[in-house]
Amino acid sequence: MIIGVANSKEARVRLTVIGRHGHKQPITAVVDTGYTASLTLPSDLIAALGLRWRSVDRATLADGSEVLFDVYEAKVLWDGNVRQVLVDEADTDPLLGMRMLRGHELKLQVRPRGKLTIKKLRSV
Repeated sequence: MIIGVANSKEARVRLTVIGRHGHKQPITAVVDTGYTASLTLPSDLIAALGLRWRSVDRATLADGSEVLFDVYEAKVLWDGNVRQVLVDEADTDPLLGMRMLRGHELKLQVRPRGKLTIKKLRSV
């Protein structure tokens, strides 16, 4: 189970990202259910972790504008396991998206210092 904190503005979780040469970096990511991919990281952190470039992708933002961004490969410690993910480069706070939450239950207590839990769903 992954535990985080929520309030009336946002929900955050702490994760550890593992770079190309095994370097581990703890981060705090905002849970964004409107973001369909796995994870965003800022360019300086991507460089510090030595993440391997994978491709360029295009996204439509909430305001309808389209942006191009670089996509990298990383590993994330996720619920006690190492998980390979694609990381979108975005110079903002890290975002945790719906692809990371696939197969999990997300619960939020939306109040000051509210509890956030992410729990793996049992296979059917």
